[in-house]
Amino acid sequence: QVQLVESGGGLVQAGDSLRLSCAASGRTFSGYVVGWFRQAPGKEREFQAAISWSGVSTSYADSVKGRFTISRDNAQKSVYLQMNSLKPEDTAVYYCAAKETWNNLPSSQQYGYWGHGTQVTVSS
Repeated sequence: QVQLVESGGGLVQAGDSLRLSCAASGRTFSGYVVGWFRQAPGKEREFQAAISWSGVSTSYADSVKGRFTISRDNAQKSVYLQMNSLKPEDTAVYYCAAKETWNNLPSSQQYGYWGHGTQVTVSS
């Protein structure tokens, strides 16, 4: 079992940066793939990035490549999403999620554990 709690969201201006954190509880956190998703009002939940259990492998949605960086610290049971050059279209609730296997990363249905989300609002 893994419990996830996101933090770090807020209101920023276009071009600013934010770092989101995903804190996990549970003894086996290091064995899970962790992904970040976002959901804007009226839209489907959208994959942003994922990181393997070791942190060696990462995957990003094309829309955030070069702007967002995912990382993890298993000792701290945390995963981070560094978001740079934020745009108004990045406004959404951001969720972290965990799964056991490194496949079908963009599919939200493949993730068995979810946090409650943190709001990110980017003003123009």
